[in-house]
Amino acid sequence: MSASIRVAISILLLYLIPNHLLALEMRKDSVQIHETISKDTISESKASGTTKNFINKAVDWFNKTDTSYILPNKYNLTFMLEQSTWFEHYHLGSTNNYGNQVLGFAPKANTKLGLYFGWRWIFLGYSFDLGSLFNNKKDKPRIEMVFNLYSAKFGLDLYYRKTGSNFKITKCKNFNLSEDYIGVDFDGFNSSIKGLNAYYIFKSDKYSYPAAYSQSTNQKKSCGSPMVGFAYSQHNISFDNTKLPQEIQNQINPSMEFQSLSYTDINLSVGYGYNWVFAKNCLLNLSLLPAIGYKKAKINGTPANISSDWTEWVKDINFDLITRAGITWNNSKYYVGATLILHTYDYRNEKMSMTNSFGSLKIYAGFNFWKRKQSRRPE
Repeated sequence: MSASIRVAISILLLYLIPNHLLALEMRKDSVQIHETISKDTISESKASGTTKNFINKAVDWFNKTDTSYILPNKYNLTFMLEQSTWFEHYHLGSTNNYGNQVLGFAPKANTKLGLYFGWRWIFLGYSFDLGSLFNNKKDKPRIEMVFNLYSAKFGLDLYYRKTGSNFKITKCKNFNLSEDYIGVDFDGFNSSIKGLNAYYIFKSDKYSYPAAYSQSTNQKKSCGSPMVGFAYSQHNISFDNTKLPQEIQNQINPSMEFQSLSYTDINLSVGYGYNWVFAKNCLLNLSLLPAIGYKKAKINGTPANISSDWTEWVKDINFDLITRAGITWNNSKYYVGATLILHTYDYRNEKMSMTNSFGSLKIYAGFNFWKRKQSRRPE
């Protein structure tokens, strides 16, 4: 090879090698930039995926069920017709030389008819008092507001009730009376209560509360579950003993001659519920939640217990009970059934006691429609 050719090749190499190295360096930088962008994108995707997975896992945990025991609802919407009867009862007691005196009072149970439209777990509707359509007597209005939420693991009841003026005497014990006053009208009693109940179901994957009380699932096999709960309520009761029959007034124990009783109740409950599938699509439920409650009371606006002894709080502990029962037939498309929910509260001190209970009996029938997307596959 001639010297001129070698010189030309050397010059060409000197020119090409730096440009080739520069191109390699630029490619390397480009790869680094691309890798950096990809890593950032992957990191963001991972973070988004982690959040989404956490939410999905939380939802799955909240609604997890064993499909061999519980069949989810296949429909989005439902329409229901319901007849509900609301009732309550009060027992006022006190001990004297003649024994344990007891007076019982209860308003007339009122029946309502309601129409409800629901989307999955949300129900909206309107109910009206059937008795008011045929009764010209103007009683003080009774107010009842209830909100119930039944999910797989948790349940919540919110309520507010205020009685009217149509009370009657239902019990007179240990009074020496010349006539029977049971059933006599008594307009000297009024009561209001507001509060909440919350509970947790341990075996919610196999035991369904909604199957019995909101028809949003179907229980396929019999199963029960332990339950725990928490409740908070405020009670206000007014009592005018001067409106009692004169014979009762003359004999009533002085500790029962109060004008007002108000107390706050905080309780913890432990109980058990059971779903019995006694035939195809047929379910019977019973649950009991006994509770131990702490009640702080005022009588005629004055604290009932004003002792300086800190151990006296033990006397403010009483017992309550929440009872639920339901029977239903539900083939996923159509359903019919009845439920009974009863709350019982007990207040006691050294001189007197007050046991008040209220509940509702509901009879309903309805149908579901508009199948959910995942349930539209041919069966």
